Amino acid sequence: MDFTTGGRYEVGITPADVGKRVSVRRRYESGEAPERFTDTVGVLTSWTSGVLEITPRSGKTVRIAESALVAGKIVPAAPARRRGPAATARELDLVAARAWPPLESETLGGWELRAAAGFTRRANSVLPLGDPGIPLDAALRRVTAWYAERGLPAYVQTSTGAQDTQERLAADLEARGWDREMSAEVHIGALAPVADLTADTGRVTLSRDIPPGWLDRYQRFGRPGPEVVRVLCGGPSVWFATVPAAAAGTGEPGGTAPAAIGRCVVDGRWAGFTAVEVAPESRRTGLATEVMAALARRALEEGASAAYLQVEADNDGARALYDGMGFRRHHAYHHWRGPRRDQP
Repeated sequence: MDFTTGGRYEVGITPADVGKRVSVRRRYESGEAPERFTDTVGVLTSWTSGVLEITPRSGKTVRIAESALVAGKIVPAAPARRRGPAATARELDLVAARAWPPLESETLGGWELRAAAGFTRRANSVLPLGDPGIPLDAALRRVTAWYAERGLPAYVQTSTGAQDTQERLAADLEARGWDREMSAEVHIGALAPVADLTADTGRVTLSRDIPPGWLDRYQRFGRPGPEVVRVLCGGPSVWFATVPAAAAGTGEPGGTAPAAIGRCVVDGRWAGFTAVEVAPESRRTGLATEVMAALARRALEEGASAAYLQVEADNDGARALYDGMGFRRHHAYHHWRGPRRDQP
């Protein structure tokens, strides 16, 4: 990382650059250890009272004393990707929202307040893709009240790490005592290579409706209520994949849970993969790949050409699987919960 001109470090940023993506180098001191440097890349979200606040793609604000600043410069808003489809974070966030729709929603300026009886944070959080049209504190009070009316905690979803993401909002939420409860990543890739990963063995069945036993394998809820079915069946063009336990040669006699499941929503050029789950005794046998390949072939038939999926940031096994399929990280997103004293 080159910070120098003519062999000298330069601080090429000022408080006027708040809102821009920057790269800075600061002195880092630890006890008696020799002084060394630490680099930070992210959006400059604040520079006041001698302290810089930078929000990197992780979403966690880094605070740096101006006196420790050694060098700094403006960097491009988003690094170029070497392969995979081109996309903005806004496009992907909108597509992903359509693939996981709430039961009810309300707009607040450029924000969408979403609720689905508490089934998943994605369907029960604010999607802030613009300005709320009122001061932030007033908007957050309205958000908190809206969710309280429904007996739900208030969540705001923010994206970070790409050109049109919400680092400044993430920093503002943190400053106001909101807790980042979960972080995930959006990964994208070309669709055709996924379809070519396995041949059609006939073990994967596809259906428009949730098949019998499918929900027994899907472990993202306690007792499935009607909201679960409505969210899962929502979206422009939804497909459910199932590998019966008998077809995989596993399962308990008389059991209803399939060996593997998956869901795909086709929306224009995009195919979004969700709910890919495999029974513990059938993992590392290629079933997840087989399910996704079957869904990808169907999505290609409907005219899609690009694929995306969302994976929790700490799920190393899933990330390794998707990396092997050709997916690459595009940006991250986070769910921030309002201060609990304001919750019902």
